[in-house]
Amino acid sequence: MCHRLHSNIIPFRWSTSICEHRCFRPHINSRLWYSSNRNQTEMEQVGVGIASNGSPEVAVVVVGDPELLHKKKSAIRLAGPAKLQVIADFDATLTKYWIDGRRGQSSHGLLQQGNPVYDVKRQELYEYYHPLEFNPTIPLDKKAKLMEEWWGKTHALLIEGGLTFDAIKNSVANATIAFREGVVELFEFLEENDVPVLIFSAGLADIIEEVLRQKLHRSFKNVKVVSNRMVFDQSGQLVSFKGIIPPSPDNGIILLRKTIHVLNKNEHALDMAAPVHDHLGDPDGPIDDTASVKKRTNVLLLGDHIGDLGMSDGLNYETRISVGFLNDNVMNSLDSYREAFDVLYLNDAPMWGVLKLVSQLCSTGK
Repeated sequence: MCHRLHSNIIPFRWSTSICEHRCFRPHINSRLWYSSNRNQTEMEQVGVGIASNGSPEVAVVVVGDPELLHKKKSAIRLAGPAKLQVIADFDATLTKYWIDGRRGQSSHGLLQQGNPVYDVKRQELYEYYHPLEFNPTIPLDKKAKLMEEWWGKTHALLIEGGLTFDAIKNSVANATIAFREGVVELFEFLEENDVPVLIFSAGLADIIEEVLRQKLHRSFKNVKVVSNRMVFDQSGQLVSFKGIIPPSPDNGIILLRKTIHVLNKNEHALDMAAPVHDHLGDPDGPIDDTASVKKRTNVLLLGDHIGDLGMSDGLNYETRISVGFLNDNVMNSLDSYREAFDVLYLNDAPMWGVLKLVSQLCSTGK
């Protein structure tokens, strides 16, 4: 169900009383709501356009601790853009959660490899392992092994089923996937200010890059994708996955394959980073700036799950501002998301608020 928040309705019960609620008008300065709490929480209505029925569409921004956010912004601004990096999840963070009233597809879910038998097999794996991913009774170490098992079996099916360049291109062309409004402008601003963007994903880098090419129609020199990468033969057929890592001392003969899954997509996987290729199947260029990225110790993190906060694991950061997108199940998840993220956007919001935040962080003024 899509939870749309309009100016005269709040479709969830706020845990504390709302002291002020002013009417919304699109395309004007935002209005602030305040709730009385030990730590004052700010809620801000942001106009994102006009719905098909003529009523304004409203996104809501929640700041759990305005004072702490102000301190973090001041610290990052003082250090300057040279110390800043942006870490972003891809699906339902950079991309929309809802598209024309339908749930948008993920970069992994959109893939149709041109062989219905193998598409069904991958779906069966999803139906078995996906509930295990969110099962709170499974210990983390055991769950990590299950995720590695799931990803390994899925990748094997893609190879065995004969996935090709053309299947990826056609899958993206026919997919229900789109970027949030403001993503292009955000990337452009960050590129102009030499701020690197690391897109972390447990999916497939080749598909993410094809989505970037087809939907944004341009590349950005500061954007790198940290995800699982495919190896194709000269005919354009998938033959393996990249990510062979050196053997451990305990098994010096066997080479282990490094796979990025939902529980390990963080800066420990930076050696898997690569710039966005101009064409599907282009060889990777040299990545020689990993060390410089790690020296950027101020982080703006964007995600749509609380687990995405782990993307900065492995980085000894000084200041981190986390921005969350709570796209669905708002009533049940609001409190936990508000506590986890410094800034929280509801109602499948566009990226304009993040662009405004980044412009403040890169400003040299007070």
